[in-house]
Amino acid sequence: MINSELLEIIGPAFVAGFLIALTHAPLGLEVFKRGIIFMDLAIAQFAGLGLLTANLVWEEPAWWMKQLTALGLALLAASCFRLIERHFPHEQEAIIGSSFVLASSLAILILADQPHGGEEIQHLLSGQILFVSWRDVLFHAPIYIGILIFWIGCPERSQSTTLFFILFAVAVTSSVQLVGVYVVFASLILPSLAAVGSKRKLVVAWSCGIMSVVTGITISAFIDAPAGPVIVLMFTIVAILIRILNSKVKYLLQKLQYRTST
Repeated sequence: MINSELLEIIGPAFVAGFLIALTHAPLGLEVFKRGIIFMDLAIAQFAGLGLLTANLVWEEPAWWMKQLTALGLALLAASCFRLIERHFPHEQEAIIGSSFVLASSLAILILADQPHGGEEIQHLLSGQILFVSWRDVLFHAPIYIGILIFWIGCPERSQSTTLFFILFAVAVTSSVQLVGVYVVFASLILPSLAAVGSKRKLVVAWSCGIMSVVTGITISAFIDAPAGPVIVLMFTIVAILIRILNSKVKYLLQKLQYRTST
């Protein structure tokens, strides 16, 4: 049985991961449909750069200072990518990829003289979801729930280009603080890859995300391994298994159709 101490650690992580999986699935499908795969990685990196900048400017910044700085940079990046999509569609992936490299390099420069700079970079990239508290969950949960309600209730408006970029930046800003850049990218793109060829893409993407987060957090907690890399690994494995299962089901259905028609 899971003891109360372990449950206190993984409980907030499970809730945070569940909210991220639910919110990132529709956003990732939209990113995949638009063909701007590296946008999520770049915006996540800019949000992380905002967190590092807040820590550099203020000695002990309040949570709202870090949130506003991270969100400001994420929205600035999203606005630039929106303009690039409109005016330079054939160059957008190259520009977005270069922006990610730029943000990563600036983060390294900011932390170059910091005594714990290496730990900060690792935290930014792979996150520390097992250290998420109930206070963190209570702060970020309304953001995810609001995005989900608006996305499902007003699909045409939420998927309009400008508003989509805003919603995306807001979601990614919270997610980077909870799980890091790598998990943000994996939770957006790998469920979308798992859903390729499926009739109910959102259901498949949600299933992939939830299974990956649950198994990843559970395994990392029990074997005492870094949660971020384990979750990314589980996203990869689950996405591959879903694609294999989907292809097998399609093959069996085609075979059954052929037999019934002859």
